[in-house]
Amino acid sequence: MESKKNTKADVGRNSSLYVAVGLALMLFLSYSAINYTTTDKADIDIGQLVFDNEDDDDVPITEMLNTPPPPPPPPAAPEVIEVVEDEEDVEETIIESTETTQEEVVEIEIADVEVEAVEEDVDVPFSIIENVPVYPGCEGEPNNNAKKKCMSEKIGKFVRKNFNNDLAQELGLDSGIKRINVGFKIDKTGNIVNIQARAPHPKLEAEAKRVIGKLPKMKAGRQRGKAVNVPYGLPITFKVE
Repeated sequence: MESKKNTKADVGRNSSLYVAVGLALMLFLSYSAINYTTTDKADIDIGQLVFDNEDDDDVPITEMLNTPPPPPPPPAAPEVIEVVEDEEDVEETIIESTETTQEEVVEIEIADVEVEAVEEDVDVPFSIIENVPVYPGCEGEPNNNAKKKCMSEKIGKFVRKNFNNDLAQELGLDSGIKRINVGFKIDKTGNIVNIQARAPHPKLEAEAKRVIGKLPKMKAGRQRGKAVNVPYGLPITFKVE
């Protein structure tokens, strides 16, 4: 039995050639697809360069001035040399030595020097002084304590008599007990000095100083037989209705 297939129509005989050609074609297409890129021409802006004419700076034209050179300095004056004759006589100054020897006796006259004793002002507190100041009318008291008591009573009576009690009401001070602290010194001559006062109102201070300034002269206090300054403190109290 004979075969019905045509031997010339056998496509299987060239199959390897077709495979090779197809593989080469596929490789070419793949390579072309990988290297192919697309660009949008509308998105590309190369820009333009604009030149502004205002940026050009005008360089000022400078003019060279031909200044004349400075004048040459004046010539130096010649030195004048004075010729002195050798025959002129020059007197030599003889310097005498002022050094002395051990055998030479130097006599020095010493004038009489008078030394004056300077008395210092010493303040002795009223509480510890040996002999207290004596207020007029307290001379007959037997001892220091009695003289202190007599002096305090006399000064208190004097202040109450001479102090302006209506001043506090005139100043409009609040009601109650008011206090004025007064301090002063009885100096070596028995006078009242350095009067100081502290009060609720400046006019009260001035009134207290005025009254204390009228105290009579006293007999000065003494410490170790010498007259000294004696500080004294006096509180003045009054009631404002």
